[in-house]
Amino acid sequence: MSRVRSDYEKTLWRKIVRFVNGEKDFFDEQSGFDVENEELESRKHRNFFEEAEWNKKKVQITELIEERSEETDKRAIKLYERFYRLFAVVTCLAIIAILLATVTNLPDYGDASNPANNEVSKKYIEDGIKDTGAVNIVAGMILDYRAFDTLGESHVLFIAAVCVMILLKIDPDSEKGKRFINLENDRAYEPKNDPILAWATMILVPLIITFGIYIIVNGHLSPGGGFSGGAIIGAGLILYLNAFGFKKTERFFTQKTFSVVSVSALLFYSISKTYAFFTGANGIHSFISKGTPGDILSSGLILPLNICVGAVVACTMYSFYGMFRKGGL
Repeated sequence: MSRVRSDYEKTLWRKIVRFVNGEKDFFDEQSGFDVENEELESRKHRNFFEEAEWNKKKVQITELIEERSEETDKRAIKLYERFYRLFAVVTCLAIIAILLATVTNLPDYGDASNPANNEVSKKYIEDGIKDTGAVNIVAGMILDYRAFDTLGESHVLFIAAVCVMILLKIDPDSEKGKRFINLENDRAYEPKNDPILAWATMILVPLIITFGIYIIVNGHLSPGGGFSGGAIIGAGLILYLNAFGFKKTERFFTQKTFSVVSVSALLFYSISKTYAFFTGANGIHSFISKGTPGDILSSGLILPLNICVGAVVACTMYSFYGMFRKGGL
């Protein structure tokens, strides 16, 4: 109440002073409004500085919180790094201890109980050709007796390629993608239009791929098979890529090609060996003939399985190289 009265007295005194000075009529109500407006402006002025001061304090508090948050994050990262190193050391020591314990329990070299001297290897050697139809005993063992193990290895290659794609693939619409995935400059670090490399590639690549196909198709008759032949074909594709770049290579090999070939080969492998093991385990006669050992069309499913393994290996080798080099296929 006293504050309101004080404001009123100040307003009245200002009206009297202005009336004496001839500035305003004493009974003019507008003069009262002017005084009130001046008072409001003064309050606004004070409120502006108070708000600016508060904003300044708020910024300081925010900066302090961010600094403390950064310190907390750094401490958390250091703690995680220490835990990670400790966990890695403990894991390695545990694996070393398990391996050493396994080695100490292995039979001595030349011992009769050694797995190399048991009936399994004898079975492979004596009955391999009769059971599988493959002259190459190693191919018969890998793609018939232990076919599911080979299927697991093929899946490991496929999963490894998918993981590399997930980790290294660059979005072509991003700034980084536009900078790196450039079909015109995909050979920035290699000879551009080198005639020697181009002519050598034109001569060698058909021979390399043909030799790889030969190794795959004859895998049941002679040393070789899907893994070695697929590696040779993959090397031929990589050589062609180095000579002519992604733009020409993508006319016949893209990411869609890799996906279709790999998935189709793995599915065929799984279905065919499921059928073979099902018929063999239940004594059901299989309509797939083993043929005459030594003929190119023999050994039952081993020939098409070699082709499937070779396709997966070739695609995986090329995709690894393409992803590490450019971040895409």
